[in-house]
Amino acid sequence: MRTKPEGHAMAAADPDPHRPIDGNPHFRHSTLREKIAEHLFIGELLRRLWQLDVFEAEVLRSEFDAGGYDLVLSCREIVRHIQFKTIIAGGKAQSVKLSLRLAEKPSGCAVWMVLSDELQIRSFLWFGGEPGQPLPDISVAKVARHTKADATGTKKARDNHRIVARSRFETVPSLDMLITKLLGNVVVPPGTDRPSSQ
Repeated sequence: MRTKPEGHAMAAADPDPHRPIDGNPHFRHSTLREKIAEHLFIGELLRRLWQLDVFEAEVLRSEFDAGGYDLVLSCREIVRHIQFKTIIAGGKAQSVKLSLRLAEKPSGCAVWMVLSDELQIRSFLWFGGEPGQPLPDISVAKVARHTKADATGTKKARDNHRIVARSRFETVPSLDMLITKLLGNVVVPPGTDRPSSQ
């Protein structure tokens, strides 16, 4: 594999991360932001793999979140089911909701992408095991609840979802390091330590 430069630069500081909620597009258009970020992630990931002479990668998108994942990354013998989340740099969210069904996948994981106010990739937060290993146990974590209350004002429990603390996620500063987390020894970008065999 020929040596190529790191394919991911950090973005500039956010212009105004503290604007009022009612004027903040990240609040008013959160669904659109998620879709843009997902496309951005797929494009940057596949471009970097191309730069690393990896042309066998495929990314499939789930149209319905019943399985607990948003994306499926297939590269050579590795198949990753990925729950995809986003957060703005400096954001105060301290947890995410993950489905127990993600843990049923052989290489289930969660990628929490940190974005600038202008939707540039800053870094990543990672929750997962080695390729081929299941998601770390989340069964004993707190049961999640629906964000909207029912007619009685009760937010019902989502029995198949757990609240996973941000502290359980590992900070991953660059895309190359995330690729190593996702694919292990299949792809090792230049300058990245090769994962030790378990």
